[in-house]
Amino acid sequence: MHPIEVLERYWNYTAFRPHQEAIITSVLNNEDTFALLPTGGGKSICFQIPALIKEGICIVISPLVALMKDQVNQLKNRDIKAIALTSGLSYSDLDTQLDNCIYGNYKFLYLSPERLQQPIVQERIQQMNVNLIAVDEAHCISQWGNDFRPAYKNIITLRTLHPHVNCIALTATAKSEVISDTISSLDFLNPKIFKASFRRPNIVYNVLHTDDKKYQLKQLLKSHKGSSIVYVRNRKATIELNTYLEQEGFSTTYYHGGITHKEKTERLKLWSINQKRIIIATTAFGMGIDKPDVETVIHYNLPESLESYYQEAGRAGRDGNTAYAFIIKKHIDKDHLKGQFLDTMPSINFIKHVYNKLCNYFQVSYGEGEQAIHQLNFKDFCNAYQLKSGLTYNALRLLDRNSIIALNQQFNYKTKVQFIISNTALFQYIETHQNHNLVIKSLLRTYGGIFDFSTKINLDIIVSKANCSEKQLIAILKDLERQEIISLDIANTDSEITFIKPREDDKTINPIVKIVTQQQQLKHQQVNAVIQYINTNTVCRSSQLLNYFGEGTETDCGICDVCKASINDTSNTYDISKMIINKLKDEDLSSRQLMELLKCSEKEIIEAITDLIEYNIIKITTTNTYQLIQ
Repeated sequence: MHPIEVLERYWNYTAFRPHQEAIITSVLNNEDTFALLPTGGGKSICFQIPALIKEGICIVISPLVALMKDQVNQLKNRDIKAIALTSGLSYSDLDTQLDNCIYGNYKFLYLSPERLQQPIVQERIQQMNVNLIAVDEAHCISQWGNDFRPAYKNIITLRTLHPHVNCIALTATAKSEVISDTISSLDFLNPKIFKASFRRPNIVYNVLHTDDKKYQLKQLLKSHKGSSIVYVRNRKATIELNTYLEQEGFSTTYYHGGITHKEKTERLKLWSINQKRIIIATTAFGMGIDKPDVETVIHYNLPESLESYYQEAGRAGRDGNTAYAFIIKKHIDKDHLKGQFLDTMPSINFIKHVYNKLCNYFQVSYGEGEQAIHQLNFKDFCNAYQLKSGLTYNALRLLDRNSIIALNQQFNYKTKVQFIISNTALFQYIETHQNHNLVIKSLLRTYGGIFDFSTKINLDIIVSKANCSEKQLIAILKDLERQEIISLDIANTDSEITFIKPREDDKTINPIVKIVTQQQQLKHQQVNAVIQYINTNTVCRSSQLLNYFGEGTETDCGICDVCKASINDTSNTYDISKMIINKLKDEDLSSRQLMELLKCSEKEIIEAITDLIEYNIIKITTTNTYQLIQ
């Protein structure tokens, strides 16, 4: 079958995107292939179509469970047989799944690089009729790359098990040294390399400085009325901004890693079909999302790296229409960025200390613990050893990334509630217990089947709806349980820890010291690159990004905030000043009112106002408005 026929049959497309067909042809010719396609370039099709054409099964290595599940679900929806070996599988389930891959005519097996190290997995893969090895997020194999995972170095095992099978490596962001390192690590033979340009000519990049981020966000969303993504740093911020924008009359929803799978599916659907115009999300949102008509991507907080910013901003304008990427910043944001990503970097000694305390906490004996699974209450663990939560969490993440432990977070998913009295009795109870009213109504309106079965609840959502603290919520729930209004099962864990290696204290940690040190140096470089990007107002935004990724350019985009400022600079300020004078002839106005009336940016208004005050044309009143000097 020809690739275009497979594309039409399973994806209902009649033409490939740039580079896709050439990459597919290279794979079908059994060439080792490296594909760098920026976000939205359609990487997955580049290995899925050749795997469907070839006889046998394709092994796909991916670092992200969510991405694996998403791709497997998409393939199943197209009647293509696919399996993902995610965490939490029992040995018997794993055994069954692997047998299905050998005898069940499956076309795709997705697994993590850590899972690949299990002897049973290697033994069964050797028995499979493998037609292609696909390495997704391939930059993770390079210690010079963003999100390096040492376990990726072991993917070479697959090439040993099936030496005659070709391999394709795919990524959206990789500098030249990362490409070379990846090709070497995967033992490519005469590789075919395909690199799409990082230039996105239809995206207008902007950095906006403001002292009032919420107001600036509201103005942007008023001006740009298409589908939008607003990226924030944490889960709490998604809820707060969603509430604020809803109160301002916007059609919004929010998305973060702590909501249920059902909620994620429902909210993504509402946003995808434009029933909700704006989605406020953490960076957990985006992998596998391919909505073509996103007009605006707004970073309410500074991104942690230009690699992540490029991918997230690149979710705008995939239909080729003009789209906008904004970073909203305040003076203190760079300090917050450093505080979150640099100041909370654990030292090697601290990592060793946390690992030692983790082993003691679960009473893991020296030389033992390998593959043991434990439930962890993170707060209790930190309190038990007087550990700083931020540093400790990052230490656990480093231990996870370097395959010492596997950290599976399950925040707010193990608290279960069921009402065990009748609907009528409950409303009679509410009438005499008004202090529990909001919590009860929030539970009823959020979880439909809560009378019928024990229901997992998200504490963050109820806290927000009932306008109380988590401590107050738990106290009310326990009181309801004591009065036999509800059955309550409050989780005493928020994470699951699997010890991948046996406990050998310093001997366990020493092999990763060099890697951790190098990755921390890389993080410093990435944070500094973000700060340089937002502070550089003399070089085209698009050119800055292209230069960062090693793709030089002599042509400015002409449409970003820097390019527009250089074109309009002096004459524009003069024109705005004249318009301000005309408006102030009728009444005193604030800077916000002037922004809305004149449709200008905060920066443009402030520059013009500064000039007018300096020349004694206007003055500030006691009510913080501006007035013409007579």
